[in-house]
Amino acid sequence: MKPRLNNIFLLITGLLTGVFISIGHGVFAERESTRATLPVEELRTFSDVFGRIKNDYVVDVDDKELIENAIRGMLSGLDPHSAYLDSEQFTELQVGTTGQFGGLGIEVGMEDGFVKVIAPIDDTPAERAGVQAGDLVIRLDDTPVKGMTLGDAVKLMRGKPGTDIVLTIVREGLDAPVKITITRDIIKVKSVKSRMLEPGYAYLRISQFQSKSADNLVDAINRLKKENNGRLDGLVLDLRNNPGGVLNGAVAVSDAFLTKGMIVYTEGRIADSSLRFNATPDDVIDGAPLVVLVNQGSASASEIVAGALQDHKRAIILGAKTFGKGSVQTILPLSSDSALKLTTARYYTPSGRSIQAEGITPDIELEPLELSAKKKKGIDPLKEADLSGHLDNGNGTSKKKDDKNGKADDTEQMLQDDYMLYEALNLLKGLAILQARIQ
Repeated sequence: MKPRLNNIFLLITGLLTGVFISIGHGVFAERESTRATLPVEELRTFSDVFGRIKNDYVVDVDDKELIENAIRGMLSGLDPHSAYLDSEQFTELQVGTTGQFGGLGIEVGMEDGFVKVIAPIDDTPAERAGVQAGDLVIRLDDTPVKGMTLGDAVKLMRGKPGTDIVLTIVREGLDAPVKITITRDIIKVKSVKSRMLEPGYAYLRISQFQSKSADNLVDAINRLKKENNGRLDGLVLDLRNNPGGVLNGAVAVSDAFLTKGMIVYTEGRIADSSLRFNATPDDVIDGAPLVVLVNQGSASASEIVAGALQDHKRAIILGAKTFGKGSVQTILPLSSDSALKLTTARYYTPSGRSIQAEGITPDIELEPLELSAKKKKGIDPLKEADLSGHLDNGNGTSKKKDDKNGKADDTEQMLQDDYMLYEALNLLKGLAILQARIQ
C-alpha cells in the first residue's frame, strides 16, 4: 500500500451544508507577508461613508457589524469561494472536520443571487428527496433566497435533525418551480462504496473525498480481488455528483492508479501557494483497464483525479463535462477568533491545463438518459432451459436463477437503471479484451 500523504490546509470545496473540510496542522500558524501600500484616498472615502452611516442611518448600527459587513462585501466581490468567517462560522468549520454533521447533504454555491446545487451527497436527505446537481434554490420555506449571502442561506438550511424544510427549486427542463420537502438529519458520509458488476469487473464509487478515501479505496479493491480469485480484469470508478473534498484525498486516490509522474500542481501569487504532487510506484489494480464516470456535479477534487488519470492516459473518462472548480482556498485565521477563506491559487493537471471555469471534457461524452425496461406482452418463447428436468450442458456452466432479493439481481437492476454505467461496463470489457490480445 502506498504511504499516506500528510494533511494540508488547502480547501478545494465550495461552501456546503455541513460537509466536512479537513484542516491540516499548519492552518493556525501566522505567516509573514509583505503589506501593500495603503490606498489613503480610498480609505478616506471609506471613513466618510462609515461616518455618514453612523450619523444619518435610520437606526443605530453597531461598529463591529458595520466593519464585518464591509469585510464580507470586500471578499464576496472577489469570487464565489472567498468569504469572511465570523467566530461562529469558523468554529463550525473546525467542528466539521469530524465527518459527521447535521444538515441536508448538499454542496452549494451562489449563481445570480440564488443558491445553486453543485451536487447532492449520496445517502443523504437531499439525495433521497430528489435534489439534483444544477438545481437553483429560490426559496427556503417562505423566505426568498435573492439578496441573501451564501452563509445566511446555509444557516437556514441547517437545523435540528428531524425538522423539515421546503426548498423551492428551478430546474432546467421544467416549466415551473417545484417544491421539495426535506427532513434534516445527522449526515454520516461513507465516501467509498464497491461491488462486483460481473465476474472480473468491479464498480467503485467515491461520493466525496476525505483524508482516508484512498485507504478505504485500497481496502475495497482488495476485498473485490478476493471475490475474483485475486485479480480484477477492469474497474469502473464513479465520480459523478462528487462535489470534491480535501486535496490530499484526491492526490492519494490518483496515486493509487499511477506509478510515476505528476498528479497535480498549484500556482498562486505567494510562495507557499505553489505546490507539486507526484505519484509513487505501484498500481492497486495492476494496470487493469479503468473507466472513470463524471458529470456536471463532479467538481474540484473529482476533477483533479479525472484530469490526472486522463493526462497520463491511465483511464478513459466517460460522461458529461465536469463543474469546473479549479481554485484553492486557504483558511487564514484572524486575531478575533474569525478567519478569512481566501482563494490563493489555481490547480493544474499534469499537462498544464487549468480546469477553472472550464472543467474536464470526457474522452467519450455521454449525456445521462432515463431508461425504462419495457415488459413484453404475452408469453416469452419457450427455451430448453425452461423445461423441467432438462439436461445440463456438460460444461459445468449451467446458470442457476439468482435470488430475486440477492446481490446479483440487484446489480442487474442497477445496470438497467443506469445507462452510463451500462456503457462503461461494455467499454471496460472491450478494453480488457484488447489489452489481453496485445499482451
